[in-house]
Amino acid sequence: MSAGAPIDFYFEFSSPYGYIASQLVDDLARRIGRPMTWRPMLLGPVFKITGQAPLIEVPMKGAYSKHDFARSARLHRIDYTHPAKFPIGTVAGLRTFYWLHDRDPAEAQRFAKALYRAYFAEGRDISAAPAVIEVAKACGADAAELAAALEDPALKERAKREVDTAIAAGVFGSPYFVADGEPFWGVDRIPMLEKWVTTGGW
Repeated sequence: MSAGAPIDFYFEFSSPYGYIASQLVDDLARRIGRPMTWRPMLLGPVFKITGQAPLIEVPMKGAYSKHDFARSARLHRIDYTHPAKFPIGTVAGLRTFYWLHDRDPAEAQRFAKALYRAYFAEGRDISAAPAVIEVAKACGADAAELAAALEDPALKERAKREVDTAIAAGVFGSPYFVADGEPFWGVDRIPMLEKWVTTGGW
């Protein structure tokens, strides 16, 4: 185990379980004494590789999944309202996060939490760039500068590299954690992740 080394926290902005995890990881980091590296990605390219589909679109699993999203949020006392439009594309959110991250990682994390809450607690459609820019502006970002950046091929390539890196690391779901090379998939694996890190594994 690498004492104090960051733990990678991968997530997709259209993932209910990723949203729940985003509300829990700060407390987890404090308990285990390890920082989290927030790494948003896209599940669409992953599904093309795995042949899977969003849970809600899978026969029989869909109704259960929608029920479990809300149940899991209640378990952790996190506000949750299932979005009217779900799932959605989150490319604008992904690019905005990394644009902010390259300037101020703490602001990027605040934005990620706010964007998640806008979608899963406030029922706002965050798929389009204007909605994402509005959330980022409320977090302190310059709206005009961000709007221009979102059209920059360099930022688009930056975001694509992050998705490719996640896929190369074996990330196939959200949330997905990697601690010292050990992967943990799912918000329900947070207790296992915590025990693994604090005990040195088994």
